[in-house]
Order: sequence, then C-alpha cells, then structure tokens
Amino acid sequence: MAGKQKRKLEDLSVDEFLLSGFDSAGEDEAEKEASKQNGLKKKNKRKDLKSAAFNKDEKTAGKASEHKEQLSRLKNKDPEFYKFLQENDQTLLNFDDTDSSGDEDEKKYHRLPSTLEEASSGDDDDDDEEEEGKKGSKKSKKAVETIKVTDKMIEDWKAAMKKEPTPRLFREVTQAFKAAVATTKGEGGGQCRYKVADSSVFNALVLFCIRDIYVALQRMLNLKPDKDQKKLVLPSSSPKWQKNLIDIKMYLSGVVQLLSCLTEATVISAVLRHTNQLAPYYLCLPKQCRHLVKQLMKQWSTGEETSRVLAFLALNKICRHKQEMYLNPILKQMYISYVQNCKFTSPNALPMINFMQRTLTEMYALDSQATYQHAFIYIRQLAIHLRNAMTMKKKETYQSVYNWQFIHCLYLWCRVLSTLHPSDVLQPLIYPLCQVIIGTIKLVPTSRYYPLRMHCCRALTLLSSSTNTFVPVLPFLLEIFQQVDFNKKPGRMSKKPINFAVILKLSKVNLMEKAYKDGLIDQLYDLILEYFHTQASSIGFPELALPTVIQLKAFLKECKVANYCKPVRQLLEKVQENSSHITGRRQKAAFGVADATAVVAWEKKVQEEGTPLSRYYSQWKKLREKEIQLEISGKERMEDLDLPEIKRKKIQEKKTEDKKEFKDLFQSDSESEDDDAGFKIKGKKGSRGSDDDDDEDDEDLEDLSDMSDGGDSDDDADEEEASKAPQPLSSSALIKLAEGDEDLVEDLELSDDD
Repeated sequence: MAGKQKRKLEDLSVDEFLLSGFDSAGEDEAEKEASKQNGLKKKNKRKDLKSAAFNKDEKTAGKASEHKEQLSRLKNKDPEFYKFLQENDQTLLNFDDTDSSGDEDEKKYHRLPSTLEEASSGDDDDDDEEEEGKKGSKKSKKAVETIKVTDKMIEDWKAAMKKEPTPRLFREVTQAFKAAVATTKGEGGGQCRYKVADSSVFNALVLFCIRDIYVALQRMLNLKPDKDQKKLVLPSSSPKWQKNLIDIKMYLSGVVQLLSCLTEATVISAVLRHTNQLAPYYLCLPKQCRHLVKQLMKQWSTGEETSRVLAFLALNKICRHKQEMYLNPILKQMYISYVQNCKFTSPNALPMINFMQRTLTEMYALDSQATYQHAFIYIRQLAIHLRNAMTMKKKETYQSVYNWQFIHCLYLWCRVLSTLHPSDVLQPLIYPLCQVIIGTIKLVPTSRYYPLRMHCCRALTLLSSSTNTFVPVLPFLLEIFQQVDFNKKPGRMSKKPINFAVILKLSKVNLMEKAYKDGLIDQLYDLILEYFHTQASSIGFPELALPTVIQLKAFLKECKVANYCKPVRQLLEKVQENSSHITGRRQKAAFGVADATAVVAWEKKVQEEGTPLSRYYSQWKKLREKEIQLEISGKERMEDLDLPEIKRKKIQEKKTEDKKEFKDLFQSDSESEDDDAGFKIKGKKGSRGSDDDDDEDDEDLEDLSDMSDGGDSDDDADEEEASKAPQPLSSSALIKLAEGDEDLVEDLELSDDD
C-alpha cells in the first residue's frame, strides 16, 4: 500500500502536489524527487514559485496550525515518506505554531529581482549570444568595459571598411554610432560599449557613417544594383541579412534619432541624403520605417528649403515601392500638415505653401484610386463648411469658409484634378469642386472680399483650362466693373500698393485708398486675360467674348480716369483682334457645328499655329512673373522713387530737442526774466514779440527744428535784424544782445513773417 502511494506521489504534478498540502515546507525535497523523474516539472515549479513569492503575508500567518495537522495526517497516509522526513529533515516535523515562513518568503522576494536583472542585462548580452550562434566559439560573456572613441580608432575603422567590411567591424562602428547619438539627448551613452566625449570625435564619427556605411553595407551583404534602375533591390534578399539584422536595426534607429535632434540645416540635409540612400533598408523594417516617416514628415512641413526637398524625395521613394503599406497614411498626414501650414499667408510663406501644394499633388499622382477616396472626403468636408455658412449665416460660420486654409485647400484640389487629367476615376469630382468654389464666391459678394474672389477665379481658371471644362468665370469679374465707381476720387493716398496675392479681405481704410482701385484694375486685367488665353483657340471664342466686349466698352464710356482706361482699352483691343482672327478662320471651315471630331481637330490646329491673343499673353506673362517675384521677395514697386518722408514730432519732444540744439539761447529763469525786462524798456518791437508770440512758440520751434543747420544763413538774418533794431543806450544792453536773447525773439518774428 505504501509503495503504491509512493508511486502515485511520484506521478503527481507540482500543482497536484501543492494542492495536497505541501505548498510551503516540503517544497524543496519534493522538488528534488520530481526533477529526477521529469525535467518539465522543474519549469512548472519555477512558475509556481514566482506566483507563490507574490502572496500576501496575511495568508502565510494563519497556515502554521493547519500545516501541523497536515504533517500529522501524513504519518498515517504515507509512513515511508514520513520516515524519510524523520531521517533527513527532523526540524520539519518539529513544526511549531509560532514558526513562520515569512523569512523564506522574504528570501524569495529578494531573489526574483536579481534573476530578472541577469536575464535582461542589456544589448551586449544579446550581441554576444548572436556571436555564439555565428561562430560557436564563445560560451561565456566577458565583462565589457566602456571604451572611449578616439580619432585614431575612427581612422582605423575607416581604413578597414574600405578594405573589407566584416560583421564584427560593422558591429563596432554601430555601437560607437549608438553611443554618439545617445549624447545628443543627454543620455551619456547608457549601456553602450563605447563612449563619445569629444565634439570633434562626434563630428568625425557621424561624417564617417554618413559617407561610408551605405557602401560598406552593400559590399557586406553582396548587394548589386539591378539592371532595371527603377526596380529596387531589397537587402532582405541577401543570405547574410539575418546575421546582421540586429546591428542594422540599431544603426537605422540611431540615424532616425540623430535626425530628430539636429537643428543645423546643412547637417540635416546631409543626414536626409543618407536616409534616402538607406530607404531600401528601412522598407525591410516596418517599425524603423514608421519612425523615419514621422521625422521626414516633420522636415517636409517645417524644415528649410533643401531639407523639405530631400524629405519629399525620401517620402516619395518609400511610397512608390510600398504603396499598399505607406501611401494612404502618408497622404493623410501630408494633407493635415499642408492645412496646418496654410493658416497664415505672407510673401515669405507663399513659396513654401506652393511647394507643399505641388509636392502633395505629385504624391496624389501615384495612385488615382487612393486619390479619389481622399479627394471625395476632403471636398465633401469643404462643402459641408460652405453649407453650414449658407444656412446659419453667422459670423463664425462665415469665418470657417473665408480663411486661408479653406482657399488653399480649394486651390490644392483644383491643382490635383488639373494635373491628373485625363482620369476617368477623378472626372466626377470636377463638377462638385466647381460648385463649392462658386458658392464660396457668392457667400458674401461684397467689395471687401474682392481679393478672395480673385483667388477663387484663378483656381477656376486653372481647373477649366486643364480639364477642358467650361466654367463661367467672366461674370464674377465683369460684375466688379459695375459695382465699383472708378470715377470717384480716393479719400486718401497711399505709398505702397496692395498685394492681392497675400490678402483675402480689404479693410475700410483700404477701400478709400487710391492703391485699392489701381490694384483692382491690375487684377481684373490679369484674370480676364488669363481666362481668354485658355479659350483663345476655341471655335466659339467670338460668342464667348461678346459680353466682355460690351461690358468693357461701357466701362470706357463712363470712366474718366486715364490710368484705368488705358489697360482696359488695351485688353479690349486684344480680345477683339482674337475674335476677328477666329471668325475669319472658321468662315473657311467646311464642316458643320455638329461634327465634334472636326471641331476638335480644327481647334488643335489653330492652337498649334497660334493666335494673336496667345502670342501677346506669352510676352505679358514673362513681364508679369518678374513683377510677382519682386513682390514675393518684399520689394515694392515704388521703392526706387525715394519719396521724402515727413515725420511729425510731439510737442514735448520738439521742445526738448530745440532746447538741446539752442541751449546757448536759453539761460536760467532769472536771466530770462531780466532780459525780458530789458526788451520792454528798449522798444515796442521787442515787447510785442515776447507778448504776442507766446502761444506760437511751439510752431516756431517746429520751424526751427525743420530748418537745416546752416549757421551762415542764421547769422546773416541776425545781422539784418540787428541793423533794423533800435540802438541800445548802454554797453550792458549791447552785451545782452550779443548773448543771443534778442536773436531768439527776432528769429521767431521772422518765422511768422515767412
């Protein structure tokens, strides 16, 4: 019976054994016997030891008496095992109620952290384990000491890399690069094998990695470029990829971290060129690639000009070769960044916005199906904002439409649909986009929002010309000729012209200025000419231009300002000339209006030969682009006139400045009082000047301050006045006169006469 019980005990698992009443004291002995029978029981026992180590002290305190009863029952159930305990562990049977297993539990608690620490001692352990897998020669890891990187070490690495790159050499360089990157965030190297303390060493190491690592990796993995240059060779196809995977991951992560810490534009550009080279490696590692995309997006939206271009090239390369994984999230994030950067528009920010617009359009050109999904959602979002503004008619809803972000988004989608035309997928989006733009123009059709109307008309012109779609743009432009009275004299003059390219709304002061009407005529001339240029070879140009010709003639008849009539008359002449040209050409045509194929062929032929309006437009465009470049760069048109500026000074400032300039004329109060008394005695002329001119001192001082410092002219005037003034009777009066007090009064009289 006892043998049978013992055999059953040997077959028990650790869980069953613990449940039978041996969960505290007899664990060590039972573990020894169980480990002899089955190796798997040891693993289960370790798990149970860990779970038992985290039990609360409250449970262990009340188990002493219960455990004693279990030991007494053991004598009857299994005498042989009880006898074994008597021979080997007598203290266990002499168990007392006062005993506690707290000390043993504490030992377990203290053991666990040390074991966990050994299991995760750092990257160096993993590296050594991988080295054992490669060579099979090392079985134990030596203690690693921190090695300081020197210039000589970098030179040795560089020479060895050029000679023959090896996995061991690449690992050493990667570890040193990791330590260098760690210093950029103040981490000091952490658990790195190497330490970079000198800035010159840091620069040399980073420069070495940027220049030589890519070529060394290609040689080490035996990667050769494909004959077809468009096809990308992924490094994961190399048989040596798995052996070097950990080091490559470490290096790629270090490059991304370095990119996130840099601030110097030239260094950022160099690192971005390096990441562009390493794009195939990032494509093989999704986690590192996501981190890289995040940094590239940051540089594309906020970096310097060169950094923006390099970041875009890297993003484009990633999307072209892994569209299914990265294209949609990158397009979404780029659109959000574009909208954020369009919140404010200035002459300096406009080139950056145009760059983002064009590059984003190029990204959308990679996949028309994905572009349709994005365009549909975002155009619908714009339409919802417009609908809310039209229905609610509140200031807040108007502002949600009449802002730079809304206008730039409209222009972006016009550019996308224009660039990707012809596209059967995107064709259905042209009409709703036109409706949203026209609704934006009609939302608040007042003169203060004429600049916004100009932007919308320019977007419609772009969309109409590129997609061969007729959009009625001219009515919104010709309407301005009827709404604005160009004969009315401006309320105020302004030196600087209004730059319509960077404003959406005019202030009330702007509407009173002469520059407002000047700029309005220029904008109308530009937009009408651009629109007619897109339709210059159309067979229906004479009918299309007829309403414009009538409106321009009416304007010329009413307007009396020569500066406004001159450009309008020139535009009218060019439109009429082109109409006559098209009329003459189509009279010779031998096909009917219903023959669409013949009409298209005729228009194509006319376009190739050129029209009077198209030839004029090409010349005008060159001149206009130069003007726009000057405006964008901040140079105004009237800069070269050197007009004098009149600065008005405050009265107190004038007084203090005049006192400093003519300090010899103003003595102490007592002296001035005496002098005034002397002048009263001398004659009526001096007394009249002192009494009557007190209220006009400020004006006279202003005249004095405006006069040049020509002392000769002042002296001549003084002599003339002195000759006219009555002669004093005493020498003291002559001395006072020489001191200049009388000169001051006479000068003030002179200014009044002038």
